[in-house]
Amino acid sequence: MSELSAVLAEQTPEDVGKSGPLGLLLTLVLLIAVALLVRSMTTHLKRIPASFDEPEPQVPDSPAELFEPQPGEELLDTLRRAPRAIEPPRGTDHDRPESSPGR
Repeated sequence: MSELSAVLAEQTPEDVGKSGPLGLLLTLVLLIAVALLVRSMTTHLKRIPASFDEPEPQVPDSPAELFEPQPGEELLDTLRRAPRAIEPPRGTDHDRPESSPGR
């Protein structure tokens, strides 16, 4: 058995089983990438709400509260009354004067 191990030791080159600086660099780059991915995942997970249940609708205590203006309601009314920013089409092609065929 010792003769077999001696023969195998003679046949293997010296570099077998040793890692080089490229392997260390690759390992460090992968560890940094994993650390950044874990950090990103934790920030995304912190943004997830604790529960996806719908909040309970708040029922007013008195009928007078039904008619009280809610926050932002004045702005919505103003925007509803404002003229529209998008103009309607100005006309069809039939409204244009016909050009002469020679031009």
